[in-house]
Amino acid sequence: MITVTENAKNKATLLMNEEGKPDAFIRVGVKGGGCSGLMYELTFDTEMKETDKEFENNGIKIVVDKKSFLYLVGTELDYSGGLNGKGFVFKNPNANRTCGCGESFSL
Repeated sequence: MITVTENAKNKATLLMNEEGKPDAFIRVGVKGGGCSGLMYELTFDTEMKETDKEFENNGIKIVVDKKSFLYLVGTELDYSGGLNGKGFVFKNPNANRTCGCGESFSL
């Protein structure tokens, strides 16, 4: 399961409404790349795929593809609006190493 903090929920809801996609869900995934080997992906989507896994937490629907799910089990999605950088933050207990910017990780 992937959990969503109150900050992430509020920001995601705001962005989906601004983009005219109030019925969208958050699609999270993992792809190869970045300085640590794997990078996070986050988009707003409205179409499920046959192999997707679906969760709902804190009133937000999250969808993960089957392959990415293995890397993201137990992850918390947060949003930081601080001076050190704004954006969605993945707190992944499976990551052994995370790069300095927090956008890539390794297992």
